Amino acid sequence: MKVDGKNLRTIWLSPDEKAVKIIDQRCLPHELVIIDLKTVDEAIAAIRDMAVRGAPLIGATGAYGVYLAALNAPSQTIEDTYWISECERLKSARPTAVNLTWAVDEVLTAVMKEKQPDKCVSIARNRAAAIIEQEVGRCKKIGEHGLPLIDEISRRKQGQTVNVLTHCNAGWLACIEHGTATAPIYAAFDQGIDLHVWVDETRPLNQGNRLTAWELGKHGVKHTIITDNAGGYLMQQGNVDIVIVGTDRTTGTGDVANKIGTYLKALAAKDNEIPFYVALPSSTFDWNLKDGVKDIPIEERNPDEIRYIEGRADGKNQRVLICPADSAAANYAFDVTPSKLVTGFITERGICKATPEGIKRLFPERF
Repeated sequence: MKVDGKNLRTIWLSPDEKAVKIIDQRCLPHELVIIDLKTVDEAIAAIRDMAVRGAPLIGATGAYGVYLAALNAPSQTIEDTYWISECERLKSARPTAVNLTWAVDEVLTAVMKEKQPDKCVSIARNRAAAIIEQEVGRCKKIGEHGLPLIDEISRRKQGQTVNVLTHCNAGWLACIEHGTATAPIYAAFDQGIDLHVWVDETRPLNQGNRLTAWELGKHGVKHTIITDNAGGYLMQQGNVDIVIVGTDRTTGTGDVANKIGTYLKALAAKDNEIPFYVALPSSTFDWNLKDGVKDIPIEERNPDEIRYIEGRADGKNQRVLICPADSAAANYAFDVTPSKLVTGFITERGICKATPEGIKRLFPERF
């Protein structure tokens, strides 16, 4: 994607291939900061502390984390125990996003077939790079398949503005390129369709008003930031035509784990008969789970993310306490939207209903 006229991705290798370079998303929107990851510990910290976030990007960072493990291997012959230990540490950095486990295991499987460190480095680098290009291609296809949904609304409204509501950040910042939920938005915008995006602030870390608003603005897409709880009112007033969100883990039966607050948006959309779509690459499906509400692990993060808020004042970022210092806080990072509330999935293979039968139609090899 372009930022101030410059092509930029969220993750790439340094010219000497000794470091993984990332956008530190904790600094956006006020500063565009690039940092280097040189060790597995630094990759884990970037994932855990949300310098990188979003299911596809977390997976990509995990894949490159295995590459960093290869670069820093301690001996001339790398034992299987080393690979397994380092990869388990990477996979435990964030429990909900299934892309992390998938991508790490993909690279792990490749490198464990080789014992020589220099060859392991090459294998890990190439496999991680292939995963990234694979995810970019999937997100591009999601945009192509989702575009007709927005185009059909535009035609029905005779060219009047299409109002899309999204939650959290499922944009290119979360996905290397294009995004998942934003991919159809960018595709429609680039086709000249008049559209506008309602951007949920997405407390407690404000990925909507910090990240989605920033990247939409850089691309020139009209948008308005709203409080997390305003979406239902806007739907009641007829000001939302379609809801498109991303996901961090989706079961093969159609249940969707996404940033906390997504479930409430789905309920409001159902009540107001507004289509609610989830955009995801196939790497975000967890084919082994059947009941998302019971089985998807929900990450509980540091409650200080709720107690404090960060913003910019006097030219620098500041952290401010916003509640009584002695109040308890519970910070659930995700919720699960049951399949019955989802109109459909937008995937790299097309659009399907959020049912086992619908998913099987697009991914028969998984059943």
